[in-house]
Amino acid sequence: MIDSYRTIEGEAQAKIVRKKSRFISLCHRVSSIEQVDSLLEETRRTYHDASHRCYAYRLITDAATIEYSSDAGEPAGSAGLPILQQMQKAALHNILVIVVRYFGGTKLGIGGLIHAYGDATVEALAMAKIVIKKQEIRLSVSFPPEISSRVMGLIHRHPARVEDVKYEQDARVLVALPPSGVERFTRELTEATGARAHWEEKHD
Repeated sequence: MIDSYRTIEGEAQAKIVRKKSRFISLCHRVSSIEQVDSLLEETRRTYHDASHRCYAYRLITDAATIEYSSDAGEPAGSAGLPILQQMQKAALHNILVIVVRYFGGTKLGIGGLIHAYGDATVEALAMAKIVIKKQEIRLSVSFPPEISSRVMGLIHRHPARVEDVKYEQDARVLVALPPSGVERFTRELTEATGARAHWEEKHD
């Protein structure tokens, strides 16, 4: 899992015309395949009379980035891939771009389609607000109260954000760390406390 990534804030839209064919590009911030599917269905209903609804998306998962593109009936490689390539060039993740085409009566050819779908994507991305999103892993750390100074001292030496602290029979602290720092933090926590501190990952 990466520590941070570039994405868009909300949605963005743009329109271009090529030889009387209209291209409407729609950018959405997404976080799951289910959200992608829902937006695609919504677009099919809204633009039911369009000639084509081509799209691409890039999603971050715990293991890797998922990328997918669809030409939606256009010649292979002429629509979905140019959309995806512009998203890659902009280094954007967790984003879906749909380009809706209304055919204007004149064929554009493969090269013309590649440029049109790519240009439509560029125009929409230019309208979007780009933001940096940080990712964190939250750990609940429990330990005997008498070693509190060792645990808290270690926490403050790491890029960890303390969300909550409780002192009962066992002390417990909830911390958030960048994914790249978790392995080192837990290893040093075991060493510093003689394995008397225990942790578990917390999910919302």
